[in-house]
Amino acid sequence: MIQRIQSIFLFLASGSCFGLFGADMADTPQPVADSSLFQDASFDLFDDPVLMGAFALAGVLFLANIFLFKNRKLQMKINIAGAVALGVGVGYGLVRLFTDSAASMALPDFGVAFPVLAMVFAILASHYIKSDEKLVRSADRLR
Repeated sequence: MIQRIQSIFLFLASGSCFGLFGADMADTPQPVADSSLFQDASFDLFDDPVLMGAFALAGVLFLANIFLFKNRKLQMKINIAGAVALGVGVGYGLVRLFTDSAASMALPDFGVAFPVLAMVFAILASHYIKSDEKLVRSADRLR
């Protein structure tokens, strides 16, 4: 059903992905002219279209996954796809951050926690989807 615990975790994972659109991931004390990420003194999703696409895709997958509660196998696959999109976004963001010329002056901001939270919530949702599937299988054996 839609009120199961994995729905709440999927909603929180989606909210964490979409929360990145309003949060900075790193800041520098002043704008850096020769940097591609820190020209405005902050690194956020709007600095790179690949980052925007990866985190938007992950958020949409987690949000749409809430309504697939009747098909747990598909729900599990889409949850994994959302986690992969999230991982791609995190990996690409880290590569972009550490290859930038102003990375040494950058200080992490509270937006760094959002991808971590989204991954934790996705893992928790996966756990509860698996336990639901196990419960349904055991109930089918009893019939």
